[in-house]
Parts: sequence; C-alpha cells; structure tokens
Amino acid sequence: MSYESVKGYFEHAGLGDRLMLLEHSSATVGEAAEAIGCETRQIAKTLSFLADGCALLIVVAGDARVDNQKYRETFRTKAKMIPADEVEHFIGHAPGGVCPFVIHTGVRVYLDVSLRRFPIVYPAAGSDHSAVRLTPEELERLSHAAGWVDVCRGWQETRE
Repeated sequence: MSYESVKGYFEHAGLGDRLMLLEHSSATVGEAAEAIGCETRQIAKTLSFLADGCALLIVVAGDARVDNQKYRETFRTKAKMIPADEVEHFIGHAPGGVCPFVIHTGVRVYLDVSLRRFPIVYPAAGSDHSAVRLTPEELERLSHAAGWVDVCRGWQETRE
C-alpha cells in the first residue's frame, strides 16, 4: 500500500484536498512538523504493536510516549512493537509512512487521548513524504478506530 492508495481512499471520502505530498521527509515527528509547519505535538504518530500475535496500531500525539504499565493495563499484555523490517508485512505501510488508513484487514486501530487536545492533527498518509490534515473526530471516523485509549505519558493535558 502507498500514498496513492491512501489518496484514493481520501478522494473517495471527499477529502482529497486534505492530503499533503511534502517536498521534505516526514518520516520522523520532527521532520514531519518542519515539513508541515506545525508543532511536533500536533503530529499524529502511528505506532505498530503485536498483541497476542495480532497487529494493532495506536495513534498518539507527537509529544507523547507509550507508558508500558498503562499499555499492559489496557491491552492485558506487554507492549511489543513490530520490528521495523516486519511492519509493512503486518500493517501494509512501510516505516516512515505508517498510517491508520488503507491497512491490512484485521489490524485494530486505537487513538490515544493525547490527540484530543488539538483541533487539528497530522497523521502520515502512506509514505515518508506525506500527511493529512484532520480533526481528531475525523481521524476517529476515517481510521475506523476501535476506540480511544489512555496509554501514553509525557504530554501536557491542556486543550488548544
């Protein structure tokens, strides 16, 4: 899967104008914020995990870090990230462009509450030079999220 497949998904949803194909890399939170022109905390980074042999994605704010204890309490298992060389196999997107859109069937998507403080967030869009501008509510709907979770630490709780 790729930027083109994500682009098709958003065009079908009538939101193709929200996609950004960036001149500079957006593979890391810092690079994405610089390329887009936003704060790093507004980047919606998509993290890939294995839980009981099944892939799951958690989308978190750019300034948030997964808290192992909160993760264990929520998912009843130890946090185990998918090795970089296996991410595309499990999710459908390569590292640097992993996003919660147009992913393999059966991959569950969760959104961390750290994203709710922003009116606009920027997840990747299938490549390491892309992003999409969404409200948290649009992100929830378009990612077909299984729900909101609280599995991160290190972020400020004030809503913008």
